[in-house]
Amino acid sequence: MDAHFWLEMVGYLGSVVIAISLMMRSLVRLRIINAVGSLVFVVYGILIHAYPVAILNGFIVGIDAFYLIRMFGQKDYLQLLEISHDSAYLSGLLDFYKNDIKEIYPDYTHEPQAGHPTYLVLRNMVPAGVFIQQQEGTQAKILLDYVIPTYRDFRVARFLFHEKAEYFRRQGIERFVAAPGRARHAQYLERMGFQLKDGMYALELGGGVLKDAKL
Repeated sequence: MDAHFWLEMVGYLGSVVIAISLMMRSLVRLRIINAVGSLVFVVYGILIHAYPVAILNGFIVGIDAFYLIRMFGQKDYLQLLEISHDSAYLSGLLDFYKNDIKEIYPDYTHEPQAGHPTYLVLRNMVPAGVFIQQQEGTQAKILLDYVIPTYRDFRVARFLFHEKAEYFRRQGIERFVAAPGRARHAQYLERMGFQLKDGMYALELGGGVLKDAKL
């Protein structure tokens, strides 16, 4: 295989990476992967002496880096807002994202009940997630822990299970339990510190901090 073949492979690689970036729902992932793809094109442009290609993609890398720095440097304001279990807004929100919810919770059906505390997680006053639980004594079963795709950077999860741990303890909750759901949901639970036992994931809340979370 000659050098021309490998140069083409570099160009194809950059194209594939950029195409993948455009399929990301998370803006953070989109920017990161897009920057990687553009960086590959910078190398490609230099190797084939197509300097306008290298300059343009170098500019794109700079733009991605600028917005990533802003995203990571921005201090988000998160708030837990308890709402009525039969809220019309909640029903509309869950209906809008029902297909995405099914991918994570294939067996979930929204059946509002008064005994199920229901919360919106607001991120900069914009709804970023829905959290519904069923408390039995000191244990609460998570019925729904859904985050809107744009906000899936674990910030909402850290807020719920770490920063608000003391809030839930004041409600008498010492442990959260959750069904594993899809494989990616199980991975999410493990990252948040849940441990699998008897077919259910469990998280112990202690002293206002989250135990064993991979934050």
